[in-house]
Amino acid sequence: MNLSAAMNHTTQEETDLEGLQLGQKLKETILSPMKQTFVGKDEIIDLLGICLVARENLFLLGPPGTAKSALVQDLARRIEGNVFDYLLTRFTEPNEIFGPFDIRKLREGELITNTEGMLPEATFVFLDELLNANSAILNSLLMVLNERVFRRGRETRSLPTLMVVGASNHLPEDNALGALFDRFLVRVQCENVEPDQLSQVLTAGWKLDADKQAPLETMSIDDIRMMQLILDKADFSTVQSDYVALIHRMRRAGISVSDRRAVKLQRLLAASAILSGRLNVNRTDFWILRSIWHTEEQIEILASLVSDALEQASEEEKQTGHPRSRTTTIPDPELLVRDIDQLEQQCANDNLTEIEKTQFQDQVTLLASRCQWVESEQQKSFLEEKLEKLRDRLRILSE
Repeated sequence: MNLSAAMNHTTQEETDLEGLQLGQKLKETILSPMKQTFVGKDEIIDLLGICLVARENLFLLGPPGTAKSALVQDLARRIEGNVFDYLLTRFTEPNEIFGPFDIRKLREGELITNTEGMLPEATFVFLDELLNANSAILNSLLMVLNERVFRRGRETRSLPTLMVVGASNHLPEDNALGALFDRFLVRVQCENVEPDQLSQVLTAGWKLDADKQAPLETMSIDDIRMMQLILDKADFSTVQSDYVALIHRMRRAGISVSDRRAVKLQRLLAASAILSGRLNVNRTDFWILRSIWHTEEQIEILASLVSDALEQASEEEKQTGHPRSRTTTIPDPELLVRDIDQLEQQCANDNLTEIEKTQFQDQVTLLASRCQWVESEQQKSFLEEKLEKLRDRLRILSE
């Protein structure tokens, strides 16, 4: 190796090390204080951190008054960024989001948008009631979400947007809005806190209002971009086969993961590794895949699939794993009964193809895995009896 190559190699190592150190700073000085401020929102805050590093978008599903906007505002204050925060309605016009045309330029025959204080100049974007978006703004929004580009007529500009957070109290019901929803790689529920946490929420909320002008420890946007630069250096070599197997299991369980989406999800895994102080992705980083559901019914299914994958992680991997990989979601027995009943109805058809039979057997195996986490022995026994009847039905169909 010549001197120039050696110097470049050293410089690259220093850049990688600096990026990893910034990842730890993000966790310790930004995300941890936010968790103290926003009680019961730890998972959402961790996902905000992941999406920030991966430069991906986050969708929050939940009722009004659950701190969705406040979370984004607080994160922006700590990153020295500016926020564009807007409540969409069925009648929202492009001018309200992107800004009006510049009157002076218009007189000169140019269609140039005055974007001051609007979405194209924001580093953080929060769009409440996202699924109210109408056809007038939909195409422009899709460009912003997918490519970080604003295009209007002949006008095209790159955007400084680090992250877009969308929120709604319902999921999309038509194909046009489904395309918008698909641009949000990560989805998470944002509900009111548990009853035993309400007292902490009141205390933290009062303190937040009182301390709004207090100085905060911050990170710069350049720091965030430095972390984003090393994202492409993440090494997937030791987990690629496991990742492929998990994607196949998701598809067999009825969860749609397109090839394009599977590629993009790797950015989330890489971000998890960086925030855990690593450039090598390991199996503990699969925890983030719990949050790629399309419907609420898929939440527990994904949790079970991902839990199975996390159990395959070695002790060495677990020692450097993201803390979120060590949490387990306890399944709801009522949802399990619903899923078993739905599968029973599907298996009532005597003319199933061999592929359908194999898929149903995979789903029974997945349901059995979820049942193992049910805490009540009585409920677990009831569920296992229903599953055994389902297995018998599949055996008959296979004869």
